[in-house]
Amino acid sequence: MPLRFADPAAASLPLHVVDKAALPAWRAALPAPARAWLEAAGFAAGLGETCLLPGADGALAGAVAGHGDAAARARGRFWLAKAAADLPAGAWHLEADLTPEELEETALGWLLAGYRFGRYRAGAAPGARLKAPAGVDAARLVVIANAEALTRDLINTPASDMGPEELEAAFADLAARFGASVTATRGDDLLAQNLPMIHAVGRASARAPRLLDLRWGEAGPRLTLVGKGVCFDTGGLDLKPASGMGLMKKDMGGAATVMGLAQMIMGLGLRLRLRVLVPAVENAVAGNAMRPQDILTSRKGLTVEVNNTDAEGRLVLADALALADEEAPDCLICMATLTGAARVALGPDLPPFYTDDESLAAAIAAGAARARDPLWRMPFWAPYDPLIEPGIADLDNAPTGGMAGSITAALFLRRFVTATPRFAHFDIYGWQPSPAPGRPKGGVAQGARALLAALPEVLGPEISGPEILGPEVPGQ
Repeated sequence: MPLRFADPAAASLPLHVVDKAALPAWRAALPAPARAWLEAAGFAAGLGETCLLPGADGALAGAVAGHGDAAARARGRFWLAKAAADLPAGAWHLEADLTPEELEETALGWLLAGYRFGRYRAGAAPGARLKAPAGVDAARLVVIANAEALTRDLINTPASDMGPEELEAAFADLAARFGASVTATRGDDLLAQNLPMIHAVGRASARAPRLLDLRWGEAGPRLTLVGKGVCFDTGGLDLKPASGMGLMKKDMGGAATVMGLAQMIMGLGLRLRLRVLVPAVENAVAGNAMRPQDILTSRKGLTVEVNNTDAEGRLVLADALALADEEAPDCLICMATLTGAARVALGPDLPPFYTDDESLAAAIAAGAARARDPLWRMPFWAPYDPLIEPGIADLDNAPTGGMAGSITAALFLRRFVTATPRFAHFDIYGWQPSPAPGRPKGGVAQGARALLAALPEVLGPEISGPEILGPEVPGQ
């Protein structure tokens, strides 16, 4: 079911938002019964804390949510969305002295908190629905939230039901909803179309590898999104241990995230020419699997020594990036669940991104802050380039030493982008390890909202057009 706000005409109860410093004065202004109730409940306005408020007749009169203090708020995001699960079902409206940025964060967080993955087991979403606060662009937030729900659904679906063929079907469905065109190059046709590394990674699976290509928009700057679509990663002949395979259904999180971002762009009617490329494969084990120390020749002509078959994501991305680069779009974005090294460095909640373009980096960083979608810039550190040069081939897909793994992976990908003026690579995790406000445990989009916020600065403010919502996404 689409995520949406409560009907603006519905009867609703007030949700008061009070921070710790303002609590004594606010409580003192309440009628005596409500004041006594709050004191008996021990409500202290802690961040995300909620308490129901009784009316004079004993009926529910509203609720209060704690806004904590500045130090507490700096340690997280979407905290007021926690109330979505704590409050009784029905429509609610905010009574709060919040900044426009805080109102938008609260409204978006409340929408995102309503997500549930119900494909295999029914689970009720929170029944408390928030009216869109005054001054918030409700239609835009609905588009963004439902695009994030698409990303979450794709990642959460296990590989038994989300292989390359099923990912292609989801890709085609996305295109059909917005009038985009799609082509798919499958199996041995990848060799005929000079996409040899996508073929090499996916050929051992009974589910044929493929490259998916979506185009939308007829005018404006060119934006190309490339997303890693490894639907399951066994590690290949360099087989992962069981503990390392447990979350590999999410190894197509880059593809899921660029598809969610594409839905945002198309749903908001941005004036640009969009291309989305997804190499969709399964890294399996069979007699025809690529082997350690095989040498592959890429679409770009660079040779690659495969020193670890479990470093396959950069191989499929390399061919897709080379194809994208041949058009030299105005901006090229790569998103991938690429390295464990990124998680060791920054943890699951703070993905790194890489770019040589200072203005692009600044726009992405500013977009991340505005959208409450945290990212951290890491360097394309040129002194590490020799680490990915094995001598027997142009490039090494898995340099030895175990250091700077996210950086060396990014440097590898950069070798395949030589004509495009603005390029950024995101090494995302795509998974929420434990529940948090607005983010149930499971698949999660990372970086998409930040990029959406950055696009007008990156490609020009003229790309922002009147919102045109998909037919399945109502405005309220």
